[in-house]
Amino acid sequence: MSNNADNIIINRAETTKIDSVDFENLTFGNIFTDHMLICDYKQGVWEKPIIKPYEPFLIDPSAKVFHYGQAIFEGMKAYKDDHDDVWLFRPDENYKRFNKSAARLAMPEVPEDVFIEGMKKLIEIDEKWVKTGMGNSLYIRPFMIATGPGVIAAPAQFYRFMIILSPAKSYYSGEVKVIIAEHYSRAANGGIGAAKAAGNYSAQFYPTKLANDLGFQQIIWTDDATHTKLEEAGTMNVFFRINDTLYTAPTSERILDGVTRKSLLDIAKRENINVEVRPVLVEELIKAAENGTLQEIFGSGTAAVVNPIVGFSYQDKYYELPKQENSVALQLKQKLNDIQYKIAEDTFGWTVKI
Repeated sequence: MSNNADNIIINRAETTKIDSVDFENLTFGNIFTDHMLICDYKQGVWEKPIIKPYEPFLIDPSAKVFHYGQAIFEGMKAYKDDHDDVWLFRPDENYKRFNKSAARLAMPEVPEDVFIEGMKKLIEIDEKWVKTGMGNSLYIRPFMIATGPGVIAAPAQFYRFMIILSPAKSYYSGEVKVIIAEHYSRAANGGIGAAKAAGNYSAQFYPTKLANDLGFQQIIWTDDATHTKLEEAGTMNVFFRINDTLYTAPTSERILDGVTRKSLLDIAKRENINVEVRPVLVEELIKAAENGTLQEIFGSGTAAVVNPIVGFSYQDKYYELPKQENSVALQLKQKLNDIQYKIAEDTFGWTVKI
């Protein structure tokens, strides 16, 4: 059953938390706006969505999200331009990917008007939380969990879809050094690596902690079968610039179809940057690092947009990347940011006004 967003039940907060927030010193994902959206799925039907004050809620201890991990999410942002208009960036792509994740975890698909129109209405209500200025944004977290009770190992009958909002500043992580994975895997063929499933991320925490203990910030994941193909960097898609060509792995059952990734690829092609989407081998990277043709490695994702990597370790040998006077990674980031903040013309039709 589909819901018309005009039928959203709105219960506004009596007070606002906004005056107590230091918008100049935000820790990513720690502060949330005054309202949230909830929509429950019961007896095979989506109920009316509700926008209400942000608050905890009760859930049965036997809810299947706790026992069998039926939980998916998306990450996206809203931006405010210099005219105080608020814009979403490619929300249709997040919506499609969300429902692909839902299907993979045997969860019900969310109607488009609940996801897109509900999100717009929620942001409209909390619009003051979106600040102008490059680097300021509103992080949007749509997610769905299995709320149905019972510990039998089967899909739940009841689900809750929610959207929460968090004001964000520019994402700085300092210098990023990575280890190339030789044992641990992010995902496997036939698995859920292409889904934004909560379990994908918890499974990364332990090997990432081991990397942190060695002085590295992240891992470049390799394929589960041979550990010879470079796939993702931490929780981001990963790019390599060798000579003047940009390489990134094709999406697959193991690799997330990142919205930032595909946007950077389109911008790179528009800017006549040589791009190859194909499997990239560890041995290629080592060879390029040793002969001086490896110019850049960077991750791409919603939070940081582009995250340059300054060096990598493989089999206990560390390879430092050259300092770039004219970084392609930062050029691409700037061009994407300019579209998101409506500084440059959106020739791709990616931005959607609230």
